[in-house]
Amino acid sequence: MKKILFIVMLSLISIYSFGQEYTRQDTLRGSITPERVWWDLKFYHLDIKVTPADSSVNGSVTIKYEVLKPYQVMQIDLQKPLVIKKVEDDKGNELEIKHEGNAHFVTLKEKQIKGDINSVKVFYGGQPKVAIRPPWDGGISWDKDEDGNLFIHTNCQGIGASIWWPNKDHMYDEPDSVLMSVNVPKGLMDVSNGRLRKVDKLKDGTKTFHWFVSNPISNYVISLNIANYKNFSEVYKGEKGDLDMDYYVLPYNLKKAKTQFKDAVRMMEAFEYWFGPYPFYEDSYKLIEVPSTGMEHQSAVTYGNGYANGYRGRDGSGTGLGMKFDFIIIHESGHEWFANNITYKDVADMWIHESFTNYSESLFLEYFYGKEAGQSYVRGNRRGIQNDKPIIGDYNVNNSGSGDMYVKGGNMLNTLRTIINDDEKWRSILRGLNKTFYHQTVTTEQIEGYIAKEAGMELKPFFDQYLRDTKVPILEYYQKDGAFFFRWNNGVEGFDMPVRVMLDGKEYWIKPTKKWDQLKMETPFKSLEMDPNIYAAIMKVTEY
Repeated sequence: MKKILFIVMLSLISIYSFGQEYTRQDTLRGSITPERVWWDLKFYHLDIKVTPADSSVNGSVTIKYEVLKPYQVMQIDLQKPLVIKKVEDDKGNELEIKHEGNAHFVTLKEKQIKGDINSVKVFYGGQPKVAIRPPWDGGISWDKDEDGNLFIHTNCQGIGASIWWPNKDHMYDEPDSVLMSVNVPKGLMDVSNGRLRKVDKLKDGTKTFHWFVSNPISNYVISLNIANYKNFSEVYKGEKGDLDMDYYVLPYNLKKAKTQFKDAVRMMEAFEYWFGPYPFYEDSYKLIEVPSTGMEHQSAVTYGNGYANGYRGRDGSGTGLGMKFDFIIIHESGHEWFANNITYKDVADMWIHESFTNYSESLFLEYFYGKEAGQSYVRGNRRGIQNDKPIIGDYNVNNSGSGDMYVKGGNMLNTLRTIINDDEKWRSILRGLNKTFYHQTVTTEQIEGYIAKEAGMELKPFFDQYLRDTKVPILEYYQKDGAFFFRWNNGVEGFDMPVRVMLDGKEYWIKPTKKWDQLKMETPFKSLEMDPNIYAAIMKVTEY
């Protein structure tokens, strides 16, 4: 099914796509509005107090920006029940705010001149939404550990960072750096992104932790993690030199963590080989225990996998290979390359994060256990594919596509590797992606274009088939009069993926299209097998 494209004005109440209704709020959240496009994020300073007694967060966020073109109204996003109390510019002027749901339009008093670097300070507070099922239904979690100590953390992928702090809540624009100043109750510490600059001890017994991120960062991976943490660390000798690796866990899990977290160094070794240098040496790497499953918070990956291999003790591939590693450590850390280094501009392209990171699990296995282990794992995961809707979602309305972006996306990439048929070239493509799009937000078209160029192949029909359609291509064949006849069925327009087949054990590469083609044979073949690493079906048919 081809997508129907709607061109909408922001004043429309709602739009429809594939039976999905979208509201003006969806459009305000999901599109680059006129009130967003004119200014470029440079810096955030979150200066907040976290008060568990009433489950509140109060404070301010300073937003520094560059003027790209003259405009006087700025969109700032913050979700209810939190409220913006006031906004001031860098000259101390209090600014007028027009509230429209989760979008707040601030009228600036000073003339905005192209090239100027200005700032506003947003004062806000209240009781943010409590996460119901983190990380899938996000917000703030107010938990307690086994010793009765507070255990607090944030998750906001999908629901948006504006669920707990005011920001430009769209992925296309990242700040160059962030300072987080987080005040927490006595006896607790906050572990956030980047490096700890200092800790202020206040007269009331509370402490303020100041964390600084020196690299571009997406708003949804900025995080709070507040608990009675114990820390241990090591230094990894990586491709760019010494990398500080820090681990923050609950005291009673310290011994288990020192064993289980050895996978973090193994992960770093494998992924630097496949993807290139870890993208955030300046900000270090951290693994932080939380009460939920885990999330790819940049330089502060959160962990809640119960100190067990697999995904909470289970192997989704059914091969047993998933039990050779801690799923959360490997998968969520893989996002440091695909999600945090290379970031989608629109959530409709979320496959860029999840397909590559799903695939990274098999690359980890391959690095340590051999290629067939990685390939078996990918194939085993296919049982989770639904083919329910396209992997790419609807643009400009904060809509992600099918959950198939994980397993089907990983199989798509493994299929692509198979048809490129050059493992060194494939590795160079993966590393090249991370170098070419280093610290950038990107579109699907950029990623497709880069891979096609480096592979030297026309890949638009390939990506259309696996990202924009739900059908599994079927290699149909029969033999007649000393010839092997073949074609692709169930394919999109122009689908002509090459495929490796074994005829009586002898290897052939063929390039089917929608039309019947043939390969002359000296003798009839008795058996035909398609390369199992290609995600497609095969069917013998009656001759045509």
